[in-house]
Amino acid sequence: MNTEALGFSPQQQQAYQILVQGNYAKAASLFEQLIESEPEVWLNYWYLGLLMLLQEQEVEAQTTWLLALSESEPEQVEQRSTELATVLQAEAKRQEQLEDHSLAWTIRQHLREVRPEDVENLLKILQLSVKLERFDNETLVGSEIIDLLRFQQVELDLSLLYQTITDILNYAPLEPSILEFLEVCSPPAPYAQGFIDTLIPPAVKLAYSEGQPELAARLMELCLRLDPQHLEVLKQLSAFYQSAHQFEKGIEAARTCYTLSKTLPDQIYASYLILRGLMLAGGRWEKALSTFQQQENLLRSLLQANLTSLEQIEARRLDGTLFFQPYFRDDLIQNRLMQNQVMQLVQANIERYAASHVEQFRQRFAKPFTPSKSKRLKIGYLSHCFRTHSVGWLARWLLKHHDREQFEIHAYFIGYKSQGFDPLQEWYVKQVEHAHKLPAESFTIAQQIHQDEIDILIDLDSITLDTTCEIMALKPAPVQATWLGWDASGLPAIDYFIADPYVLPDSAEAHYSEKIWRLPQTYIAVDGFEIGIPSLRRDQLGIADDAIVYLSAQRGHKRHPETVRLQMQIIKAVPNSYFLIKGLSDAEAIQKLFVQIAEEEGVDQSRLRFLPEAPSELVHRANLAIADVVLDTYPYNGATTTLETLWLGIPLVTRIGEQFAARNSYTMMVNAQITEGIAWTDEEYVEWGVRLGDDPALRQQIHWKLWRSRQTAPLWDAKQFTRQMEQAYEQMWQNYIEE
Repeated sequence: MNTEALGFSPQQQQAYQILVQGNYAKAASLFEQLIESEPEVWLNYWYLGLLMLLQEQEVEAQTTWLLALSESEPEQVEQRSTELATVLQAEAKRQEQLEDHSLAWTIRQHLREVRPEDVENLLKILQLSVKLERFDNETLVGSEIIDLLRFQQVELDLSLLYQTITDILNYAPLEPSILEFLEVCSPPAPYAQGFIDTLIPPAVKLAYSEGQPELAARLMELCLRLDPQHLEVLKQLSAFYQSAHQFEKGIEAARTCYTLSKTLPDQIYASYLILRGLMLAGGRWEKALSTFQQQENLLRSLLQANLTSLEQIEARRLDGTLFFQPYFRDDLIQNRLMQNQVMQLVQANIERYAASHVEQFRQRFAKPFTPSKSKRLKIGYLSHCFRTHSVGWLARWLLKHHDREQFEIHAYFIGYKSQGFDPLQEWYVKQVEHAHKLPAESFTIAQQIHQDEIDILIDLDSITLDTTCEIMALKPAPVQATWLGWDASGLPAIDYFIADPYVLPDSAEAHYSEKIWRLPQTYIAVDGFEIGIPSLRRDQLGIADDAIVYLSAQRGHKRHPETVRLQMQIIKAVPNSYFLIKGLSDAEAIQKLFVQIAEEEGVDQSRLRFLPEAPSELVHRANLAIADVVLDTYPYNGATTTLETLWLGIPLVTRIGEQFAARNSYTMMVNAQITEGIAWTDEEYVEWGVRLGDDPALRQQIHWKLWRSRQTAPLWDAKQFTRQMEQAYEQMWQNYIEE
């Protein structure tokens, strides 16, 4: 503190130094002596009251200040209040530097009484409330800062404002008055970029970690008011709308973004967002197909340009742009070729960016890999799906059965959900030896993985998350593999893709940049599924007990119209049959697609039933039992839904292709010791569907085979599967240390 500015006398300077040393009682005594000798020096009263406050004598402090102010002439009150405010402000800052947040908060509350319209002080109070974990809606409303900013012209310290917004959104983003607060905080257009930069990171976290895409979209709408042509805002807004199932708004924002885009990377990503909206909505196949073809053409142009100077955000956004490729066609060679080429470009640009922008990566990593033959292998699992998610439900068995004497298990939670309670997420936290809850910042996570000296890093996300791709591209572990979450990413930094003898054909080896590591039986196994109480009954759906019920439960983007056509041919051929359709999508668009194809195939739409989403995974699984036969999707099969169907003993018809996505159900059925329902052609798909509908004895036979397989099949033996995975890890490590 600049004591000279306050005109301290030598005696006051001495007393203040004793205050700084923490001897509040002695300092108070000195200021009392100064008041006795110089009662007209008001600064002594301010410090005496402050020292009482520091000794938790709040009433005495207030009395001292009020007494001094009451003895002032009216024209002196303002000046002396300002002097008192200066003293309190300085001490609050000092306590903040000492990290005594509670005391700083108390001092600032008294400062607020002296200067109720001091916006800087109110923002500091809000920041301290967050640090003290006291912040809530009442704190925000009670501060009266919203009304102050709305009705008075106030000059704001923008850096302080933006830090306060960041703190609040990271701590309690769901409080109802926060949007109102942000609205009154919106700066004039010339200062828009700082406000936008402040809101984007917490909005991303809200949308993807906390499951609040609608609220995230509201934040981006505030930004869009300031800059209607801001590309980054439009990109985020489009994705948030789509995740909130506001598909039309999401598609429109993406189209605006595409129109405004000037570079190939921006055009590619905007095209991907249009495609994402169309696919997630479902039922808009012609528009989606033309958009997909346009996107591939743009990607080919980018690959031909061979750009090696993309910005980090441009590079990381390319990794997921081919996500929908296997939903359109079952072409392993063509799909993998482009996927590998794109990811090679992504990795080259990420490495270049890291080397030039991030200090700890300029020399790769400061500490080199040092393989050891004697220690427990350190296995790191990296994912944003260690929560209530399909991958989360399936991966848990491997982590549950790991041999902790041979393996040290680390889990790296990308976008750990801090708001609300997710029981599966908390299960993972307790299950592993080291649960790393890190911000979704790729360089930070990669550095942590390297510091933890992870031997083998397992990626469960593939291209479904750009952060994961960026981490894997940085090669923070000596051995890296992809498992479970999607097909292989194609990143050159990944050594292995974990598969099995069935989920990829032998010919696939030549088309993957990763080495395919085939486990001996299955690439996934579970010990079973928890089942709830069903919420569906046939009589509620107007379906008789003796009717044949077919079911397909998949998201809208798996609804390839040619497969829907095959399904309608099955329904038409089986008398007294009904088709139940469910899955996240635009309900109206999906109904339109199915009804149109039904009419074209001569199936009355009265035989179709469109089901709402179940309230939970447990209820969803219980509701599957309403089906006599489940019809799988193609060219992108079910995975979790297939496992659930087989666990419940329900006959399944699947169409096998050549790509990973078209063979998931095949490997699961083989490893459940069942072959009935496996089709290699469209004709066989229809034949199996009709046969299973017409033959109740065959359905019963399959049901009992599946029921008995729970005791014998590799698919339901997660312990054996875990041992096989562990053997694979040991061999991968042996290969590495022998290189």
